[in-house]
Amino acid sequence: MTPSDLDLEHFRGLLSTHHAQISRALVAIHADSSTSLEDATGELNSSSLDDHLGDLATETHDREVEYGLEENADEVILEIDAALKRVDDGTYGVCAACGKPIGKQRLEARPWATLCIDDQRRREHG
Repeated sequence: MTPSDLDLEHFRGLLSTHHAQISRALVAIHADSSTSLEDATGELNSSSLDDHLGDLATETHDREVEYGLEENADEVILEIDAALKRVDDGTYGVCAACGKPIGKQRLEARPWATLCIDDQRRREHG
């Protein structure tokens, strides 16, 4: 299989669908984290200090998870945008490391992939 054998319109649609899904998720994350930490946990009440500290810890943890998800989503959106550009310029489906075609199954699973599976494994395992 060569990159020219790929149905580029299929992958453009797949990339666009992922982009839209991630963008909607980001909107939900932003809406969920739009309240201040104090509003989310309520005012500190000396009679329920232990409960409040537990709530504060949970809310802080949840915020950290949301920030991590947001950061990852932003990164994936950039990768999807770059993949769409590769579709447009005719380089989609070509490994950035070795220049060989990226397998169709890999592109179906991760349409914004820039590396073939072998080079991805090498990167992950040093």
